[in-house]
Amino acid sequence: MPISFVLVNSDPEVEEELMEDLIKVEGVKEVHSVYGIYDFIVKVEAESLEELKNTITWKVRRLSKVKASVTMVVAQSRTS
Repeated sequence: MPISFVLVNSDPEVEEELMEDLIKVEGVKEVHSVYGIYDFIVKVEAESLEELKNTITWKVRRLSKVKASVTMVVAQSRTS
């Protein structure tokens, strides 16, 4: 199952609203508000790479409160 982490920037005054909008997107599994260069880390999962791409491109990045984003597709992972 393909997984990606999307680093998202927004305007400060819309952070709470955007967090709520992001978690409602199908395929979004986690939304974390963070300090630093980015405002959020969003974990997205899908059944295929094509579905993952579509979710990020057409659902996450198109939210009106998203100013910019960087996507990292997971190549390999391990959990404890």
